[in-house]
Amino acid sequence: MDTNTQPDAIELIRLADLTQSISVRLRLTEPTLESLGVRYYDAEAVVTSGFVNGTVYLGFDSEDLKDWDRLLDAIEEAEHEADLDDPFTADWPRSGRTAYLRFIAEDPYVVEVHDGPSTQIVVSVPLDMGAKWVAESRERLAAARAALSVGTEDHHHARP
Repeated sequence: MDTNTQPDAIELIRLADLTQSISVRLRLTEPTLESLGVRYYDAEAVVTSGFVNGTVYLGFDSEDLKDWDRLLDAIEEAEHEADLDDPFTADWPRSGRTAYLRFIAEDPYVVEVHDGPSTQIVVSVPLDMGAKWVAESRERLAAARAALSVGTEDHHHARP
């Protein structure tokens, strides 16, 4: 893939319903930094709705990709338990060094984009995403991992 022609072609996350969406798009497929085996990437969180549209810088690392995978597992478990008095809530990425997404498993889902470190603005978007969004998110994550060569080497070198 030629990253110079479409640097935003890879969407790591896309959460959408018929009228609004939140996505996390990679700015580049090459890491901006690699330290002690951890790769750091530049991305942007994009909010699109009839009320507000905006983009904010969001950085994540290769460990955050594993966290996104675990978060999808936890969301699936929470859907089966469906405790509406105390809905499942989680942040991604967790580090807080850049903007981050907060997932609140209510009906409909609420996804907040927090720009904590700089403007401290929070945009809250209710999304009625339908039943297949977790499976679609896993496919998108697998495609992003392949494009970034993150997580794929674990499977090839796990056993000698």
